[in-house]
Amino acid sequence: MHIVLHQPEIPANTGNIGRSCVATGTELHLIEPLGFVLNDKNIKRAGMDYWEKLKVSRYVNYEEFLEKHPGATIYYATTKAHKRYDEVAFGPDDFIMFGKESAGIPEEILVDNEENCIRIPMLPEIRSLNLSNSVNIVLFEALRQQGFAGMEEHGQLHHLQWK
Repeated sequence: MHIVLHQPEIPANTGNIGRSCVATGTELHLIEPLGFVLNDKNIKRAGMDYWEKLKVSRYVNYEEFLEKHPGATIYYATTKAHKRYDEVAFGPDDFIMFGKESAGIPEEILVDNEENCIRIPMLPEIRSLNLSNSVNIVLFEALRQQGFAGMEEHGQLHHLQWK
């Protein structure tokens, strides 16, 4: 799987998303401009010691991202979509794009990709969810659809054993 952040603004969100990507074997793609310096201590704090294990790519703009991934299936997460995120069948090589915290994905991109726009249902008086929460909701649905391939099925206790 691939998570794409279009012009993210808040380093803690990007750090949290990076940590989730490391935990799930997901690649992170960042489309500039970023609202922070990539080596910002807040990203490393949110991502803890996982940031160095993250497979991350940067792009100057959306056009460069498209050029580097011709023919890719890209889903665009937006509160304005007609289709819910659980109504699509995600593939293991799909990209899921999320927009910047203050404005989302630019509408020019959304209208050109209406069929691949997806949303998380929520009450109408709520503008949006936190970006890192939204990424996790959609990412884990995509991974669930694929049977959590390659992921550990259960964890080990620190001091005791399961019966």
